[in-house]
Amino acid sequence: MPITPAPQPKLPVTVTDNQGTKVTVTSVDRVLAFDTYGTLAATVFGLGLGDKVVGRDTSTGFPAAKNLPVITANGHQLNAEAIMTLRPSVVITDTTLGPWDVVLQLRDSGIPVVVTDSKRTIDNVNEIVGQVANALGVPEAGAQLVERTTKEIAEAKATVAKTQNQKPRIVFLYLRGQAGVYYMFGRGSGVDSLIEAVGGVDVATEAGMDGMRPINPEALVKARPDVILLMTKGLQSVGGVDGVLQLPGVAQTPAGQNRRIIDMDDHQILGFGPLTASVLDALAKALYGTAK
Repeated sequence: MPITPAPQPKLPVTVTDNQGTKVTVTSVDRVLAFDTYGTLAATVFGLGLGDKVVGRDTSTGFPAAKNLPVITANGHQLNAEAIMTLRPSVVITDTTLGPWDVVLQLRDSGIPVVVTDSKRTIDNVNEIVGQVANALGVPEAGAQLVERTTKEIAEAKATVAKTQNQKPRIVFLYLRGQAGVYYMFGRGSGVDSLIEAVGGVDVATEAGMDGMRPINPEALVKARPDVILLMTKGLQSVGGVDGVLQLPGVAQTPAGQNRRIIDMDDHQILGFGPLTASVLDALAKALYGTAK
């Protein structure tokens, strides 16, 4: 739900981005906002400036944006020609998409490029909203969105605390079967803060695993997850639940034995941003049968 009424940007505005670069933005008539999880575009829409967005990455798949031209090729690879064709007046991105030479090419062509924090956790949702809002000249709308998002996240957490009847042990697996990619996510990946927020135990973090690593079957069995959390496309890539159970070690876990596997939209699960509370509500419902 965007902030209403739509804000009137106060321009020009000069900001210092996350890399320490001073960037002056003079127009937000044609905005491109892209990152691995679609967080930045969702934030622009949340700020009430969705009608200014002229393109999207493949991760920006929510209904209001799905008909926009795609500026990434082969998944998460930036397409310089596609971007330049859209004539953006400002680009908001982070360091999760590449090649970085494309971003530098945009900047060298005279397009203002604002680089935001690439970390995605519940704890820095407000920081990213502020960075985007300031770059677009709508700090007041940013403050409104921060206030609303903070309230919604607090309500979602409170609902979990009231209705939770267990503390499930959860593991997040990143799967891309066609490419032979099978990873566990742990501390600092964003998954840890998501699992904690819904009252679960992130077994990878508990085991001392940082970031993401290839799945170790022995470690997975030893971690004893009650629930396996996946992205929807990851689940599809291995042939559904039966395919997940064929992965080494999975069938020997409580989650595998009970076929307790939860999948969530790739575009939302680790994007955080303004949609964080709805993700928490959906995951809580899947875990406990309850929602806000």
